[in-house]
Order: sequence, then structure tokens, then C-alpha cells
Amino acid sequence: MKRTAQLLTFFAVMLLTVVAFAAEPLKIGALFSVTGPPSFLGEPERNTAQMVVDEINKSGGIKGRKLELVIYDTAGDATKSVQLANKLIKDDNVVAIIGPSTTGETMAVIPVVEKEKVPLISCAAGSKITDPVKPWVFKTAQNDGLAVAKIFENLQKNKINKVAILTVSDGFGASGREQLKIHAASYGMSLVVDDTYGPKDTDMTAQLTKIRGSEAQAIICWGTNPGPAVIAKNVKQLGIKLPLYMSHGVSSKKFIELAGDAAEGIILPSGKVIVADQLPASDPQKNSLIGYVQSYQRLYGVEGDHFGGHAWDAINLLRRAIEAGATTRETIREQIEKSSNFAGIGGVFTFSAQDHAGLTKDAFVLVRIKGGDWQALE
Repeated sequence: MKRTAQLLTFFAVMLLTVVAFAAEPLKIGALFSVTGPPSFLGEPERNTAQMVVDEINKSGGIKGRKLELVIYDTAGDATKSVQLANKLIKDDNVVAIIGPSTTGETMAVIPVVEKEKVPLISCAAGSKITDPVKPWVFKTAQNDGLAVAKIFENLQKNKINKVAILTVSDGFGASGREQLKIHAASYGMSLVVDDTYGPKDTDMTAQLTKIRGSEAQAIICWGTNPGPAVIAKNVKQLGIKLPLYMSHGVSSKKFIELAGDAAEGIILPSGKVIVADQLPASDPQKNSLIGYVQSYQRLYGVEGDHFGGHAWDAINLLRRAIEAGATTRETIREQIEKSSNFAGIGGVFTFSAQDHAGLTKDAFVLVRIKGGDWQALE
């Protein structure tokens, strides 16, 4: 009898241990530029990631396991990003990391996650993040090469082939400049001016005066706020009438706020989220887009945007991997690589061993700024 009681006690303890272990949350790390110059990226990413994790946990978690989101603010600093990535991996023992927000930070963190074998889903756009493919690195932001294709196609349509490019001298700008130069010839484009500006520059009239005196038929500015807004204002101040194209790096209402009436008429490639209500009902992303925009609006008082969408996609890719039974760093990496036909905010993702970006140029739509809002051109 005593022996039976001991066995029952033993099994009860074991059962409680198993239940307790099974209930342990899975830790997800996040590196976002919540403050600093790229805060217009990091704040909506942080907000969105927390919103989605809270929704998952409120519904009981994934297969009974909740998620614990460990977020650190990088302030847009690459050195700080590396330090915090190491902290997430070694101190917090996360199973995956989403972010960082910018291309430069992501490139700095890549050697860390590759060495430690931790899956990273970047929210930055630079093509070189996943080209060439790195086993442990994925991304949800659309590649800048796809954005270049959208712009060049529109220029072709409008019979424009002489272009001035003005790119910011940081990781995002360097990657965009590289893609503009790589793809120019295949679209019949001649880059008659190739100039740059600094991330903290507050006046670009010198570069624009040079462009005004050239044979350029259009200007492509590649950067993230606030520089592009300064350029938009300088273009208006100088009376330059050339069509002005921006990159997807300004695909948020923040750019329109910063540029004011100088934003009117500017064209840029963007994820579909900013024109979700203008999409046909047949669009495979529409339900996800509308749901995200409305949920973010309810919680934060403003519409969900293109940048927050990168975090929505990252968390939901992890959710899909965990739902498929992945709970370790290795199995999560394997499941993400197998993800296909995932209709997210940034596009319809299909990853493979050869493609860790997962999108085509159909992930972008061209939009024009009209009356202080977005107008879909396609």
C-alpha cells in the first residue's frame, strides 16, 4: 500500500512537471529602432509585434504554449544591435529573432545569428540581406530590387529614359543605389546623374541644382525619413517640374506629414496595406490587410502601415512554424524555409532553400500622393 502511494505521488509530480514544462512560453526576441532616426520604422514594428503576440496569447497560445516577446530598442545603432542580439541569444535564450528595422543593423547582426544558429526574420529591405542566401536569415520587407523594377516599368510606360538618382549614404541607400544601377540597362534607363546625400543632411539644393541643369527627365530619391521629405521640399522650392519618385522607404503617412504640400504628386512603390481599401475583393491579401489596419487602428488610434506590416508577417511566419510542430531554433528555421502561399501584409510569401525573401514584384503597387493621401495607380 505504501509502495502504491509512493508511485502515485511520483507520477503526480512527474505529470505536474510535464504540464509545467509544456506550459513554458516560447521566447521570441525582437530588435526594433523604437527611438532614434528610424523610429518611424521601429515604433509601428514594436506595436504590431506586441499586438499580434497579445492576440495569440489571448486565444490560448499555440498548441497550448504562449509566446513571450522580448523587445529591445536599438535606436538604429548597428553596434547596439549586435550587443542586443547577443543578449537575446545568450541571456534570454530566444528561439528566434525578428528585426532589426534597418538594413545596416541587419547586416551587422547577420554574423551573430549565423554563428549561433538562431533564425532571424529581418524587417529591413536591402536585397543583400538574403542575397546570397544565408541559412539562418529571412526577411519580410520587400526587396529593393523589386521596388526598382516597379519604378522603371512606370518610367518606361511614360517614355522616360533619362533619370537622376539621389540616394542616402547608409545601408538602405547603398543597396537601393546598387539595384538602380544593376537594373537600369535592362529597362533602357540612362542614369544621367548619380548623387548622394547624408542621413542627417538638412538641405539638398546643391544636388538638386545639379540635377536641374542635367538632361534628367525624372528624379528617383532613395532613402528613409526625414531626408526624402527635405528633398521633396527642396524640389518645390527650386521650381523643379520633373516627376519625383520615392522608394518604399517612405511608405507611411509620416512622410506626407513631413513633406506637407510638397508631397503632392510624388509616386512610389509600396506594399498594398496603405491602399487596402482600394484593392479588389479577389486580392488574396485583402482580408489580412483590412484586419491588420483595423486592429492597429483600434489599439493605437492610427492606421497600421507598411512598416508595422513587416513585423506582422514575421510573427505570423513564426506562428505557422510553431503550429507545424517547430519549437527549437533548428526546427523553426526549417519550417520557415518551407513556408508557401502565406498571404501576409507585405505580399504572398513562398520561401525555399534558394529564396529567403519569398516575394515577387507583385508584392508592390505603385501609389501617388494626392490630396494628402494615397492613390493606387494600378
